[in-house]
Amino acid sequence: MKKTTTQHGKKFSSFFCNLFGHHYVVSKKVTEHIKEYKCLHCAKQVTTDVSGSLSLLTPQMQEINNTLEDMYQKRKNRTVQSVA
Repeated sequence: MKKTTTQHGKKFSSFFCNLFGHHYVVSKKVTEHIKEYKCLHCAKQVTTDVSGSLSLLTPQMQEINNTLEDMYQKRKNRTVQSVA
């Protein structure tokens, strides 16, 4: 499927999101409970925070998610190795 963009494309997408709401899809699974989402229409990025609600994905939050993902993967690998 080929995407075409116009100078009014971004305005239409943001209007669509303002009218109908965002259509988020999971873009990255950080842990079992924390995920990063991206809107299909306007490309807005959000993540789940400590309370489980969606918050804007800032560079600081992205760094926190990357660190958390590294720690989660190391712990997961350590648990799998100790079982085997």
